[in-house]
Amino acid sequence: MKISRFHSAALGLTLFCTTMAQAHMPYMLPTTFDLGAKGDHVTVQAAFAEDAFLPEVAMRDAPFHLVAPDGRDVPTGPVTHLRDLTVFEAAIPADGTYRVTSGQRAGRKGKMFRQGDKWAMRGEGGTLPANVEQVDVQSMTLAEAYVTRGQPTDTTLKPSGRALEIQAITHPNAIVAGSGASFALLFEGKPLPQADISLFRSAGLYDGRKVVAQIKSGTDGRFALTPPDAGTYLILVRHRGAAPAGSETPYRSYTYTLTFDAA
Repeated sequence: MKISRFHSAALGLTLFCTTMAQAHMPYMLPTTFDLGAKGDHVTVQAAFAEDAFLPEVAMRDAPFHLVAPDGRDVPTGPVTHLRDLTVFEAAIPADGTYRVTSGQRAGRKGKMFRQGDKWAMRGEGGTLPANVEQVDVQSMTLAEAYVTRGQPTDTTLKPSGRALEIQAITHPNAIVAGSGASFALLFEGKPLPQADISLFRSAGLYDGRKVVAQIKSGTDGRFALTPPDAGTYLILVRHRGAAPAGSETPYRSYTYTLTFDAA
């Protein structure tokens, strides 16, 4: 029996509390990535989803904001939370490249255990191995995209030096289908080597998950991706490890996504 997309979404919501960290990815999706010379705003969709850009759970409690071309944090317009997605408008008053970001969002708390040299979350399938140490963990999510009015600028591409993030080495507005784009994966401002990275392309309602590439970051944290054709893409990376001193839990499960458009 074929399960409808809507039935699948309902099942996903039922399992949300136990599988969120593994199955769902956060994303930010602006209506356009290049406003040209006269655009003055973008409308942004934010949600959690199993398939890139097909919303299932609204992104609540996120400190949404923009980073302006001069490096200042600027607020968005009013944020509306629907059941399946969150929507807001953001003013783009001046030329340059803006970072549209969910901000670092603290999510649910759960249990994590180690299998060999990898951390796994409770509820990610299979049975809990015997005699494993479990620790408390909190999910941390950050989703970002870049939009440009007029000529592209580079200030907002500089990493924050906090938590898990991807630095765009190739300017997002310069990514072209069929050509390689370079990035750097960082954790607390330092290169994160040998991390798993997935590239998704936007999927239609019945297309299913579209995984374009699965690679690892290099020893210097650098990696390159080649979008095969024009469209909207999402880079996903996860990292689990000890939390900073004073955190609510001793460990954290970080998820970062970067949305971009290939011309």
